[in-house]
Amino acid sequence: MVKEKLYIIKIGGNVIDDATALHTFLSDFAALQGKKILVHGGGKVATAIGEKLGIESKYVDGRRITDDETIDLVTMVYGGLVNKKIVGRLQSLNCNAIGVTGADAGLIPAVKRPFVKRAVVKIDYGWVGDLDEKKINTGAWQVMLDAGWRPVVAPLTYNNEGHILNTNADTIASVLAVALSDFYATSLVFCFEKDGVLEDVENVNSVIKEITPQRYRDLKDSGKLFSGIIPKIENALNALENGVKEVVIGNSAHLKELVAGNGGTRISK
Repeated sequence: MVKEKLYIIKIGGNVIDDATALHTFLSDFAALQGKKILVHGGGKVATAIGEKLGIESKYVDGRRITDDETIDLVTMVYGGLVNKKIVGRLQSLNCNAIGVTGADAGLIPAVKRPFVKRAVVKIDYGWVGDLDEKKINTGAWQVMLDAGWRPVVAPLTYNNEGHILNTNADTIASVLAVALSDFYATSLVFCFEKDGVLEDVENVNSVIKEITPQRYRDLKDSGKLFSGIIPKIENALNALENGVKEVVIGNSAHLKELVAGNGGTRISK
């Protein structure tokens, strides 16, 4: 039986903060035919609002420490402000979007990240969630998709104690793609402000057309990849190893081309 196509598209980077770029992307997303899920980030918005509220943003290795104040902040910003603005704009584009977090309908269960040891120091990331694709509530996702709804997913999950957890949006997109690949031919698209993965971060024209596991190891070992792109590639490779049909990383302004197989960086086995 031929599986129906499903696009899982993650939007992040500076696009969330750029009204013009976001409108262009959402217009193209709305026009995309078939089943689709949009996963969004929003870290810079949370940081800006946190500063106004006197909540300091703390990071270790580029990852946000989510203490008690911060989990309340990101729940408001990601699940409320950012998510509902995107949903409202999609509705105006005749795209029947529904905004969700991982807690709604038990869509994305998670576990609180354990302490991480760095040298002799143990790091507590706080209310941060780690995922298992086997625990995704695939039945609820199918109900929404089969109803013709377009889920817009904020990067929030929950644990078995009912606590909201801050969870990396790239990881959510990847894990959803893997979990739903049993039912759909899933394509995973990571969109941000660059045209793809750059071999030289100072040269916007140095887009790498294809990355295999070996090419990734070589690029990483040589220090050519900027830190923010590494989790995307690792999530992409994991997705391909676990049933996802295709993965591409590229510019949000070129969504039409990316889903048509043109441009961006293709991740392959």
